[in-house]
Amino acid sequence: MITIVLCGCGNVDITKTSWTDRIPGRRFFCCPNAGSDCGTFGWIDPPMCQRAIEIIPGLLKDKNALEEDIEEYVQMLREERELVMKLRI
Repeated sequence: MITIVLCGCGNVDITKTSWTDRIPGRRFFCCPNAGSDCGTFGWIDPPMCQRAIEIIPGLLKDKNALEEDIEEYVQMLREERELVMKLRI
């Protein structure tokens, strides 16, 4: 069942995910008007255990570093393919 929550502005709340080191990966709902003063806010997920709070930020940093490495390798591969195509001509 889907629950629709209206904020103080009368809009349908949006769901976001916190990625701070203190509250990693916890979903919440809030007003879709960024910076509004309606104050609508609530947690969707229960609090995480302390171990998860300590582990998740490090895992996210590792994941992000690996994604950056992949982007660099893909760019290098593109450049090498372009060079090969030029050398074939």
